[in-house]
Amino acid sequence: MDQTLTESSNPILLEETGLKRELGLFDSTMIVVGSMIGSGIFIVTSDISRLLGSPFWILFVWLLTGVITLMAALSYGELAGMMPKAGGQYVYLREAYNKLIGFLFGWTTFAVIQTGTIAAVAIAFAKYTGVLLPDLINDNPVFHLGRLALSSQQFLGVALIALLTFINLYGVKNAKIIQGVFTVAKIVSLLGLIVLGLAFGLNSDAFHFNFSNFFATPFQTITDKHSSILEVVKLSGWSLIGAIGGALVGSLFSSDAWNNITYTAGEVKNPKRNIPLSLFFGTLIVTVLYILANVAYLALLPVNGNPAGTDVLSRGIMFATNDRVATAGAEIIFGSAAVIIMAVLIMVSTFGCNNGLIMAGSRLYYAMAKDRLFFKQAETLNDKGVPAFGLIIQGVWASVLCFSGKYNELLDYVIFAVLIFYSLTIAGIFILRKKQPNAERPYKAFGYPVLPALYILLAGSICIDLLVVKPQTSFIGLAIVLTGIPVYYLSKKN
Repeated sequence: MDQTLTESSNPILLEETGLKRELGLFDSTMIVVGSMIGSGIFIVTSDISRLLGSPFWILFVWLLTGVITLMAALSYGELAGMMPKAGGQYVYLREAYNKLIGFLFGWTTFAVIQTGTIAAVAIAFAKYTGVLLPDLINDNPVFHLGRLALSSQQFLGVALIALLTFINLYGVKNAKIIQGVFTVAKIVSLLGLIVLGLAFGLNSDAFHFNFSNFFATPFQTITDKHSSILEVVKLSGWSLIGAIGGALVGSLFSSDAWNNITYTAGEVKNPKRNIPLSLFFGTLIVTVLYILANVAYLALLPVNGNPAGTDVLSRGIMFATNDRVATAGAEIIFGSAAVIIMAVLIMVSTFGCNNGLIMAGSRLYYAMAKDRLFFKQAETLNDKGVPAFGLIIQGVWASVLCFSGKYNELLDYVIFAVLIFYSLTIAGIFILRKKQPNAERPYKAFGYPVLPALYILLAGSICIDLLVVKPQTSFIGLAIVLTGIPVYYLSKKN
């Protein structure tokens, strides 16, 4: 920052922006929950089981993910209460450090994090629609554009992005209704799956096997691209720590996007109270649901399995078809109808998830445009009081990523950068308490200074682990962030 800004001199913190405060505590909590629950919880456990091979360590990874997420959310509450305006995390980083750091976060969010997640969730919606309409929606090429082979699956993903962007253009009230309805539907559906899973599974052979071997020695199952087992490696010491770090990539992404509510702070009623509360309630609800869902999986299916197995029990969690562990568990309960039931559930889940992501992201670009660090048009609101240009350009870029087919790779690249930005933001609490000691703090970080410092330590340890076990993707992710530096100075120059 060119000079230290105080609360009274910062226009972003105090000025009325024209955004309409339509979101109450329930709406805000639904944005947190709805943005977090996409398709990850229904598939990620399969990969975690191949990395760790033990019921205890599978649940440990999900519990650790929940603890890390809750610690971060509780810490963000202080910043949200201090700076309850549109832009959220971008504003926090700008105030704690400088405009460059804030811009690098916004740049990475627009280039990959938000738009890549929107693309990935849209394609997940299309894939599960294809379960219902396999002849119409699939990944077979229907159109070629140079080297790109475009499928009906990709076109449906783009259509979903366009539909939700259009709905959001007509005001936050419409968007919050969609978010509330679809988030409640998926919470109820996921709870139903958990309750039925435990009811059917508590006396099953899989349950007794998994929990009688609950603390079995962890092991990693290495497979080839055809899922044939190449090697089984027992884990201990540093090899176990490395495997946990690798497993956390999937679970952390499944629990990400909780911070999206901070982007919409300019539209939240009584934001100094409701944003911290929604962060806490939302992340707590999702953490509990995720852990219970994994207990249900362990009650219904054995962890270990054979990739050549002919049914869901013989394939186990480890080799569930296409990693669809939730579908495999549901098949124990519903039989052959499980595939259709789970497809509908995941379609509902991903539809609501993308609505929250699309709504929130445009508010971040709006705040950046106010600082002249994004397209100027993004700072204007349409007659419905929403940043229309930000919504449209976000939708266009997310659609490009859908057609590129590279969104999943990009998301793998940036988990390292995401953790760095989360750590920097929470470290900002310590910095701002010194820089702005007299600022109003209606909510103070829970457990300060211990819990915020512990989060930074844990996130830093995971980053070091990723640098060791996934150096290529970590360094590429860092490179994506650093490409924002010349863009920042070009923005200032122009």
